[in-house]
Formats: sequence, structure tokens, C-alpha cells
Amino acid sequence: MEKSLLIHSDNIIGLTYLLTVKGLKGKIDLIYIDPPYATGSNFTITDGRASTISNSKNGSVAYTDTLKGDEFIEFLRVRLILLRELLSEQGSIYLHTDYKIGHYVKVMMDEVFGIENFRNDITRIKCNPKNFDRIGYGNIKDLILFYTKSSNPIWNEPREKYTEKDLEKLFPKQDKQGRRYTTVPIHAPGETVNGNSNKPFKGISPPAGRHWRADIETLEQWDKDGLIEWSSNGNPRKIIFADEREGKRVQDIWEYKDPQYPTYPTEKNSDMLDLIIKTSSNENSIVLDCFCGSGTTLKSAQLQNRLWIGIDQSDYAINATKEKLLTIQGDLFTAKPDFEFITTKEIMYSSQQSV
Repeated sequence: MEKSLLIHSDNIIGLTYLLTVKGLKGKIDLIYIDPPYATGSNFTITDGRASTISNSKNGSVAYTDTLKGDEFIEFLRVRLILLRELLSEQGSIYLHTDYKIGHYVKVMMDEVFGIENFRNDITRIKCNPKNFDRIGYGNIKDLILFYTKSSNPIWNEPREKYTEKDLEKLFPKQDKQGRRYTTVPIHAPGETVNGNSNKPFKGISPPAGRHWRADIETLEQWDKDGLIEWSSNGNPRKIIFADEREGKRVQDIWEYKDPQYPTYPTEKNSDMLDLIIKTSSNENSIVLDCFCGSGTTLKSAQLQNRLWIGIDQSDYAINATKEKLLTIQGDLFTAKPDFEFITTKEIMYSSQQSV
């Protein structure tokens, strides 16, 4: 695929077109989708602003979310089967859904992608606490189901900066220069009979049932470089400096609140999409969103030098996507969007020609 692609069509038609006409089976490295949540509602736009409340009586309907129960699960299933065909062997899929339906969706995704390829049920904090008068705890979250096509996906380890509290907790010590650090054991579980990892270091053998984490030459070098701290009773521990760490691992609870004044219903946080795209795709990978809405996924992919494919059947969504992409000016590091736009009518014509 030489350029990105925006498709104005039902996504069953669009996905089938990608498989049969575009020949993209096994070529997509990352899929992010934010399908309807089975709320039984309509979502509207009034005077250019999206309603954040479903079934608003004002404005024009942007999209309808009226499928429920088995009908909704089957709606997703037929699309996910096509998406799995498009996904590369190193590919990943993130499905953003609601707490009310998400657990049923997971069971179905286990069948489609294999339970062994389930990676995370990510909790996403979406809003500030609410004080609705109802039985039950306040809902400030939704969830993202993360699956891979195989056991060897693209994975660019995400890191986030330590907070001051993190530094104080994780690196409680300071050296003479004020550098924060912590210490870790230089031995690990498991006893070895042969090899350097069981030999004495500075006259000390590893504790019973354990072995040194490194060979004796490395331990000697660490000690020479001042990277081993000796306790008062002669116990050696490796020094880890905070300023030499890339940051902490990203965990499975994310706080990415949605825009307060969205231009399109259920518009998602762009920083969240940046994280997903950086982590589970590479430059020039193809990123697909077949419920592309206002195009947040597509813009993030463009800004990170990925090719992208967006599909949506809503006129409002397609117009919002085009407007969002036009905000990318392009510079030395990021190309200005250059994409092919295709409609259902053109897909039908192309499909007939390929028969």
C-alpha cells in the first residue's frame, strides 16, 4: 500500500474490499477500534458540537448504537473475523468497549483470536467522578481488550516518567552527589554446580540454593566502578541509579480522559492513541480503524509516520476526519496527509472489475 486510505462505507463492505481488491490479507500491523457500546442510543451533533449524552433530543444523529445482546455480539464477531484475516502475524488489535458489554465481547474475542493471544484487559479512566443518584458505584472507566495475532508481536516497550513520589519510593537512597538510587541483590534463585555463577566473589559464595546474577569478572568490574554497595555485615548489593533508568513500565490502568468538548460523539483522547500506536506498530506499519469516527486514530498514525486506513459510514464522521487531518500541516519530520478517498459506489465498481 503506497498511500493511506479513507473509506466512506459500511465497514463490512470496506473490510471485504481491503481483503479481496486491495490484497491486504496479513498486512495490517495494528488495529484499534472503538465500536458502538450496545447502549441502545443515538448520538447527536448540534451546532458543530457533539453531545456527550446519548439519546439527546437536540441536533442531528451522528451515529446510532441500538444493537443489543446477542445481535450486538454477532455484529462484532463478523467484523472481527475479517479483521483477523487482515492482521499480520506480528499484529495486534485493541478493542475499546464499555464495562456493561465488555466481558461478553472478551469471550467472543477469545474464540476469534485464541485465548492464548489475550494480552490485557486495560482499564481506562475516562472522566472525573460523577454523583448520579442511582444504586451502584460511580462509573469512571471503560475497558480496552488487547489481543495479538501470535506470540511474537511488534512490541516497543512503553515507559513513563517517574513522578517525585515514585523517585522517593523506588529510589530512597542518595549518594554524596545527591543522585537517587536503590540496591538489588546480586544473586538469584537456583543453584549452579559448574560455571562462574557459583564461584566465590570477594571470598563470599552465593547463599544456599542461589547463584550470582553475573559472572565473577562482571561482579569485580561493578565493584571497581563503585556500583556495589556493601552492607555493615558484608552483604553486597547492586546499585541502580534513578537517572539511568528510562522510566517505569506502563501498567494496565490508564488515565486518559476524553475531550471535554468533542467535535464528534465518543471522541477519544489522542495521547492514548499515541501510546497504542507507538507501542504496537513501527514506522511505515499500516494502522487500521474501521470505526474511525472523527479520525483521532488516523491523525495519530499520520503524526507517527505510519500508513493508515480509516472506515466509517457516517457522513459526519468522514467530514470530521477530513477536517482533523487538515490540521496536520506537515514539516521536516511529519508528512502532510496524502490519502486515497473511496466510497461504497467506487468499491462496488472495483469489485465488479476484479471478478
